[in-house]
Amino acid sequence: MKKEIIITGFGGQGIILTARILGKSAALGDHRESTMVQSYGPESRGGACSAQVVIADDSIHYPYINQADVLICMSQGGYDKFIGRLKPEGTLLVDQDLVRPRNISTYCGISATRIAEELGHKMMANIIMFGFATAVTQLVSPESARRTVAESVPKGTEEMNITAFNKGWDSGLAKLKAQEKKASGRTGAIS
Repeated sequence: MKKEIIITGFGGQGIILTARILGKSAALGDHRESTMVQSYGPESRGGACSAQVVIADDSIHYPYINQADVLICMSQGGYDKFIGRLKPEGTLLVDQDLVRPRNISTYCGISATRIAEELGHKMMANIIMFGFATAVTQLVSPESARRTVAESVPKGTEEMNITAFNKGWDSGLAKLKAQEKKASGRTGAIS
């Protein structure tokens, strides 16, 4: 198994931290191989920012990604720049309040920034998106992801960040259940 992931947004959204948490979750928690390459503009906040993570069962010989299995977008600029690098059968995840996918019909969205604002901490949108991505893609185990989040965020914010992760996780599971229901042609209340 080998998965290639691009995470993109703008500086200040925690894109690099999210990539680090994903890679550490895979390597330390799930005992797989992972690499991370980061890129950001000259401005630390507000400039373009992206990270590439490769997760594999075997050795990774090249850390750069040409075609991503998963593209996580938290800004329109990031979407516009990287959508062409998503494999045709790849998974697109977006912050649906910040990104408007064009010419693509299949994607999963979450209002990560809005949920973070409702929790009172806009800066946790990346952790909400990470929880969502963990549920939808199953790139890493939820146990490993939660543990790595708690170890990676500033001291004193662990509980808030786990709450944020769980909000994203729950939204991802709900999205999967709704897609499964739609695919089977069922309507009405979910049993």
